[in-house]
Amino acid sequence: MTKKEEENIIAKETESWSNFEYSLREEDRILFSKMLNEYQKEEYSKSFDDKGEYHSSESLFIALIFQQQKMISQLINRLSKYK
Repeated sequence: MTKKEEENIIAKETESWSNFEYSLREEDRILFSKMLNEYQKEEYSKSFDDKGEYHSSESLFIALIFQQQKMISQLINRLSKYK
């Protein structure tokens, strides 16, 4: 799969979820939009190579969970410095 094809799959997948944000409260909508934007900035193309277009939702969910876990780990590390 070429880089252009990967970017197209990522763009299609995030676009398909963009309508979901309209059902959220405003503060949640902002957070959801931020999550999708961060996802597009990250390099998750390997997950799309492995899973392909038909499993792009799975790749999106796993990438978002992974991104959250990284953030949680960073926060825990920062807090542990203050103890």
